[in-house]
Amino acid sequence: MRHWFSVLSKSRFLAGLQCHRLLWWDVHDRDAPELVPDAGLQAIFDQGNLVGELARERFPGGILIPYDARRVEATRAAIEGGATVLYEAAFLAGDVFAAVDILLREDAGWRLIEVKATNSVKPVHVSDAAIQLHVLECAGLSVHAVEIMHLDRACRHPNLSNLFKRADITARARELLPTIPARVAEQVAVLRGALPVVPTGRHCHAPYPCPFQARCFPVLPPHHVSTLYGGGRRVADLLAEGIDRIDQIVEPLDGIRERQRRAIQTGALVVEGDLGAALAPCLAPLAFLDFETVSPAVPRWPGCGPYEAVPVQFSVHVERDGGVEHREWLAEGPDDPRRPLALALLDACAGAHTVVAYNAPFERTAIEGLAAACPDLAAGLLGLSHRLVDLLPIVREHVYDPAFGGSFSLKAVLPALVGEGYGDLAIADGGLASVNLVRLLFEAVADGERVVLRKNLLAYCARDTWGLVLLFRRLRELATGAQAQGA
Repeated sequence: MRHWFSVLSKSRFLAGLQCHRLLWWDVHDRDAPELVPDAGLQAIFDQGNLVGELARERFPGGILIPYDARRVEATRAAIEGGATVLYEAAFLAGDVFAAVDILLREDAGWRLIEVKATNSVKPVHVSDAAIQLHVLECAGLSVHAVEIMHLDRACRHPNLSNLFKRADITARARELLPTIPARVAEQVAVLRGALPVVPTGRHCHAPYPCPFQARCFPVLPPHHVSTLYGGGRRVADLLAEGIDRIDQIVEPLDGIRERQRRAIQTGALVVEGDLGAALAPCLAPLAFLDFETVSPAVPRWPGCGPYEAVPVQFSVHVERDGGVEHREWLAEGPDDPRRPLALALLDACAGAHTVVAYNAPFERTAIEGLAAACPDLAAGLLGLSHRLVDLLPIVREHVYDPAFGGSFSLKAVLPALVGEGYGDLAIADGGLASVNLVRLLFEAVADGERVVLRKNLLAYCARDTWGLVLLFRRLRELATGAQAQGA
């Protein structure tokens, strides 16, 4: 008698290739809270489903196998009935179940097509296709070709005729076939036993972040060596020496890491170098800028490609003559937002000598994209880009507070240096903002909820730029203090 936990799906097989503990929990703890997708992960699933539906349109007239308990029987009936195109064809061979995105009957045999909402073929995709090939051939099908169908970087809206690219991976998939029976047997044995012991390592994050990481990693002490900035292999060396906290490191480090070590050992903020000179290019009036973007897998607006980040919201705080004014803009619906956003941005930043950002390459890329989409506004937009000053490298090269925790993200720096955080906001991080922007722009949302969404999104973006105002003021104070001490 076959136990319910002895049947592997292709997703479980891939989980088992990554880590046996991940596989065991995925099967034996199916109701675990870690397996409930958050808003960001659900958005990824939704994009994948949309890409899958569009891929089917490239092979019209197929039979969609219903997602129910009779999937395997329905697939067999469709094949015996002469079907030439099947979507989600389901097969069970031994201990493995697999559903194929697109299956084509051709003169030479069957063509297996795995659809991926990515811009390239990744090694895990080959393993995914190989386990499907194994199941299909064990089920008696003659498969002569295996493909990965993925998004084409060269595609540009509105011409979506080349949205997909098809890569033949038959040889690569067949190269893996001899290893699969042993892998399957090994994983089935794992599932029939107790929770396996697996050391932590790179597989905890690749090819996908494991949802169960918190179960495997111990609670670390404050300032654990794993938070050493750019620690890399040095972390393993320190742990091997019996050093697990940064304040235990005796030998001086270099650059940023040394500032971090001294800040943690003294429990005080460290300011080094000529911070005043680093801030000197920031001439008033100052415009503090932050964008929020969406990156749809299927491009929505002219000239855009798959996953191209398009700004749909900005916040600007302008400091001039001792006062601060706030301007903001947020798209309303699915229409192309770039021109109205660009016009509003130029108006908001009019007269600013310096445009201040945090991780400015992001803002620069967004501005350059707006300039490409609006050639008549390009001169003004590129002028903003040329006036960008990035506070991130200034903080990174001159300042360290023990509360940074090894990170120079704005989410770490603001609370530590200016006491301004995000904990009181309904939307408190960029990932959640992007998910909700997609909902606001492209999905049917009730009017009342739409009002709340807009309010929350505007509050989040505004917090970023107000935080930059406070951060810049704090850096000027620190620079003045450092000069006074030097004098």
